[in-house]
Amino acid sequence: MLVPIRSLGVNHRERIARHLMSLDAQDRYLRFGFAANDEQIQRYADTLNFDRDEIFGIYNRRVELIAMAHLAFPDDPDLSSCAEFGVSVSKSARGRGYGARLFDRAAMHARNEGVSRMFIHALSENTAMLKIARNAGATVERDGHESEAHLQLSPATFDSRLSEMVAEQVAQTDYRIKVQVKQFWDFLAEVQALRRDVQEASRNRPN
Repeated sequence: MLVPIRSLGVNHRERIARHLMSLDAQDRYLRFGFAANDEQIQRYADTLNFDRDEIFGIYNRRVELIAMAHLAFPDDPDLSSCAEFGVSVSKSARGRGYGARLFDRAAMHARNEGVSRMFIHALSENTAMLKIARNAGATVERDGHESEAHLQLSPATFDSRLSEMVAEQVAQTDYRIKVQVKQFWDFLAEVQALRRDVQEASRNRPN
């Protein structure tokens, strides 16, 4: 099943914050390594560097961000061949493989950007994240309550670049359709609400 995953820009910052704030305390702990409060999550969202890093997201039919990944690139030019991956999935969207899909999408983008090694820093109890890394062929090293995973990426090819272009185009089209459909249903709901108000006023009008 095709899962449209699109690149997110600055205009998605509010939805990113909303998605992360919808995570419960345990999920926040697993995502950030500590039980981040709303203020800390907002600060994280506000400081996302969309020019340097790449943010990917999956939206549902109600145009709600239900899963997102952050592919972070270091500022140090000597580390330009490395990138770090982080992911979060809403509880209602678990069990659909979204985390693995986001990992694959991020890995494809990373290799196309010249990255040769992708890293994941996770708590050792975050078994879901570490399973995604292992299934992708990453080497996982545990150090107490924290684990490090690193995946060697193949060099970019014409096919990998073309695949990313097609995947992004499909995701952008899917997102626009979802937005249009939601706008139509919202408009229809307003019309129906107005109609009910008119009918109610008509029934209550004195004879």
